[in-house]
Amino acid sequence: MSRAGETSRPDQKASSGLVAPEQVEPVADRFQAALRMEENKPDFPDLGSPVSPLRPCPTNSSSSSSSSGSASGKVAPPPHSPSRPAARRPAAPDPGRRSHYGELSGEISQRQSGSGPLTLSVGSGCSGSSCTASSLNTNVLPTGNIYPSGKIGKTGMMPKTTPRSDVLGSGTGNYGHGSIMRGGVGGGRAARPSGGAGMGNSVDSTTRRATGRMDPQEVTRTGNEHYKRGQYGEALAFYDRAVAMCPENAACRSNRAAALMGLGRLREAARECEEAIRLDPANGRAHHRLTCLNLRLGLVEDARKHLLLTGQPPDPVELQKTQVVERHLVKCGDARKIGDWKSALREADAAIAAGADSSPPLIALRAEALLHLQHPDEADSVLSRSSEFEDSLPLSSATNIFGMLSSSYFYIVRAQVDMAMGRFDNAVTAAEKARKVDARNIEVTMVMSNVRSVASARAQGNELFKLGNFAEACAAYGEGLRCDTSNSVLLCNRAACRYKLGQWQKSVDDCSEALRIRPNYTKALLRRADSYAKLECWAECVRDYEVLRKELPRDTEVAEALFHAQVALKTCRGEDVSNLKFGGEVEEVTSVEQFQAAISFPGASVVYFMVASNPQCTQITRYVDALCNRYPSANFLRVDINQSPDVAKAENVRIVPTFKIYKNGTRVKEMICPSQQVLEYSVRHYTL
Repeated sequence: MSRAGETSRPDQKASSGLVAPEQVEPVADRFQAALRMEENKPDFPDLGSPVSPLRPCPTNSSSSSSSSGSASGKVAPPPHSPSRPAARRPAAPDPGRRSHYGELSGEISQRQSGSGPLTLSVGSGCSGSSCTASSLNTNVLPTGNIYPSGKIGKTGMMPKTTPRSDVLGSGTGNYGHGSIMRGGVGGGRAARPSGGAGMGNSVDSTTRRATGRMDPQEVTRTGNEHYKRGQYGEALAFYDRAVAMCPENAACRSNRAAALMGLGRLREAARECEEAIRLDPANGRAHHRLTCLNLRLGLVEDARKHLLLTGQPPDPVELQKTQVVERHLVKCGDARKIGDWKSALREADAAIAAGADSSPPLIALRAEALLHLQHPDEADSVLSRSSEFEDSLPLSSATNIFGMLSSSYFYIVRAQVDMAMGRFDNAVTAAEKARKVDARNIEVTMVMSNVRSVASARAQGNELFKLGNFAEACAAYGEGLRCDTSNSVLLCNRAACRYKLGQWQKSVDDCSEALRIRPNYTKALLRRADSYAKLECWAECVRDYEVLRKELPRDTEVAEALFHAQVALKTCRGEDVSNLKFGGEVEEVTSVEQFQAAISFPGASVVYFMVASNPQCTQITRYVDALCNRYPSANFLRVDINQSPDVAKAENVRIVPTFKIYKNGTRVKEMICPSQQVLEYSVRHYTL
């Protein structure tokens, strides 16, 4: 007979009353069996629905009793002892079970009360103490009559040590479902975690219990609670822990995919679903979830394939969504083939609305259509907001769309948008990625060649412009425009060369074409306004500078240029410009006559009514001085109502600080004790 705790050879058999080590079922196998249960998976398809917890492990109804504790020196009678009734003998153990080093060779059973802790009872050798199973840590051995080697000492020959109790909890000995922790609850009673048994209504208490016990079922159940509350990040942390504890469990992988979908990390979610299907090809939830992921990514064929592998009749709603997306994708390809970009944009939006909201090719098609419709800023915005979709490109790299691989199509659109926005180096990088993915595609090769030619021409023109060779720089930019006739950056650069060469009308023409392609191109607008000034086309010049003032309200150079253009325009029309001024300090007003004359000046006049001793006026006065420098085209006036009571009475001002804005002698705005933000907004609104 082998003694308790000793390692037995494979051929060793159990003698009467004791179970051979190879007959003890490994604890990890029991957990794997429990985790494979269907209840471990989140409900589908509603991501916000509750997540079903793990089903508890199968339990053994029998549990062995124990007698006195280890401190008494008595040893519990073995199961075959005559002192124990035969009717209460445990059932024969299953053959083939094995015992780890240091485990007890005796009757082992589990019982679970409600959702409380698992309890491990030991027949011979536990010395009358039952222990609570909760952790998977290792390397701590029980006390009592057992030596660290695992052997049972003889009664009366045990070393004299201070009695202590051991709990299967967060220790390091792999016993049953947990491990033995020194200093637990003694007295032969099963230790329970604080807070009582059961899940309770608080996620925080569940989190503490799961973290402390490291039970896969409890960890998953806690993740489910966070998932039901929409706390996908917290749920993912617990699902990650469950996967680390049981990496070969398909249900844990499926749970993790659900949390990743909630966080919008579609590529990682698809990988987890694929791993779950590899581990369990009949996992219906993983197939269903992968159907949704592929549909969102625009991979209709893959979505349909997994929809048919769920093990149930295809969901008619999901099947209809797949068919609708497929129909719009076909129309997208037809519209792109004939260059009908309005239809292509409309069909792409329809496919996205139908469910393919994270498809990189569809996002790229929207950007390409906007680019051809002369909306490069919108195209750039579409790709910038959807940059995270690039992470899903490897999943669809083998999928064809519009006659090329989907990932190469995304990159060639990215290259064209970057080139239109003047990011030539980025454009070359994106085109090279497209060529690397799909080197044999003719369209990809043509885009790659075109992007390189334009980038080279732009670089050459910039070098010549820096050297002052404006004629050669102009020719270099022209070479680039032969490859890309609608490149607004090259048009604006050539306009700068022509401005330097005194060809102001040609400069205006290039700038106008650039603005037609890219209406919000500030540099082209500024260059055209300067060219109009050289041509003395003051009305057009004032018009461009007024637009620039709205876009660049704090640019003093633009403000001054607008002022001089306005003066020149008024002079050409024969108007009096003697009272016009630009910039300067806030003018002090002391009489009604001075006040009336000041507010009659052309343009906007901002009148500040104040009292020098007022603390609020003292604070805002510094801000008014800053506004005077920031908006030099406006007339800023200051009236101290104590020193000029007639002006205050004429304007009916009793509270300070008060601001009034006049335009050509007519009051358009009055503010009493305004905030700095409101004051600046009003000044900017009426002075531009």
